[in-house]
Amino acid sequence: MKEQLRVGILGLGVVGSGSVKVLAEQQAKIKEQTGVEVSIVKALIRPGEDKEAFAKEFQLTLTTELSEIVEDPSLDAVIELIGKIHPAKEFITAALENGKHVVTANKDLMAQHGVELVEIAKANNVSLFYEASVAGGIPILRTLTANYLADEITNIRGIVNGTTNYMLTKMLEDGTSYEEALAQAQELGFAESDPTNDVDGIDAAYKMVILTQFAYGMDVALIDLEIQGIRGLSDQDVAQAQAFGYEIKLIGESVKTAGTVNVSVGPVLVPQTHALASIKNEYNGVFINSTGIGQSMFYGPGAGSLPTATSVISDLVAIAKNERLGISAPQFNEYRRPQALTPDEQVIASYYLAVTGIGQEDLQTILQNETVTAKEVVDTNGRIVVLTAPINRLQLAAVEEAVANKGTLERRMRVMEA
Repeated sequence: MKEQLRVGILGLGVVGSGSVKVLAEQQAKIKEQTGVEVSIVKALIRPGEDKEAFAKEFQLTLTTELSEIVEDPSLDAVIELIGKIHPAKEFITAALENGKHVVTANKDLMAQHGVELVEIAKANNVSLFYEASVAGGIPILRTLTANYLADEITNIRGIVNGTTNYMLTKMLEDGTSYEEALAQAQELGFAESDPTNDVDGIDAAYKMVILTQFAYGMDVALIDLEIQGIRGLSDQDVAQAQAFGYEIKLIGESVKTAGTVNVSVGPVLVPQTHALASIKNEYNGVFINSTGIGQSMFYGPGAGSLPTATSVISDLVAIAKNERLGISAPQFNEYRRPQALTPDEQVIASYYLAVTGIGQEDLQTILQNETVTAKEVVDTNGRIVVLTAPINRLQLAAVEEAVANKGTLERRMRVMEA
């Protein structure tokens, strides 16, 4: 039985240094609970990076050479926190091939190359864990593998990007414009100088790829998702949605229907009475429907040094427990099913459509031609907003094409049922 787990860490940035601090604070508790002394003893830093004082405080050996960590026979596990796809993929691969367990928070990498990396981990009889890759401090992935093992999930959706949720909260509560809300998010460090991944829905899409793997065992790629962001969202739409009794949230959703899945990310009109509407600022929330438990929601900080670092250390603790018990390197998610995407004619939802350049009569004709019922119609100085009854994607595409031939579809958003 192993009584020590010695760890190397790649990157001492905000989350990396936070992980070292969290482990130092909880080390005694972890040893008491697991019987294993878990310690981060070596760190990879960039050449010229000054981390000497931090290293001295936490008794770390610093190196600028990857080989000194991944090829060190005294190390049992490696934490990767440098981010991006490359060279993180190569670094993780090297660690796995050298027989090191790996913990990462890298959602971009795991969404795009996770299947390949898991196979490498299996081939080398080591574990690859990545709880912190989705929803920061919310332990959602391990919850899906453990608490829902005897249940069938039918819908998993949520707010999984804190930047856009912060922006939408400011637009709703303070009347802030999209541009002003983005500037505030950047000033506070929630958004990068290039906010593309956040505001165009890509960050949330990566997380929905991972959640879909855990919920249904199906591997989907970004090309399989319908992805829409909040870039340029009008304050008119925020106000109109509120007048209809909704709040706009960037929602990722993965729905299972008759053995097929439909995964999407986009701005959604959420009923003000729904639990997801109550999630404000940079917080995340994941709402699950299942046949056994019914409805449940998991809420917490979606990012930040300490929440993310806590998830990273939780993965290390899981590895330590397995090592102590002599369990042969389990993978994070062993659930696998063939991919089956829901056909467009079976993907049904109600929609919010904001149209300009078309008269109300012409718009009604377009809707009637596609057998689409308008539940609400509001005309504000020639900008017509329609709430449709439920329609499928083929009907939606036909309406969008007809509108484009006569005017402009300024905004299209799905409407969540209460």
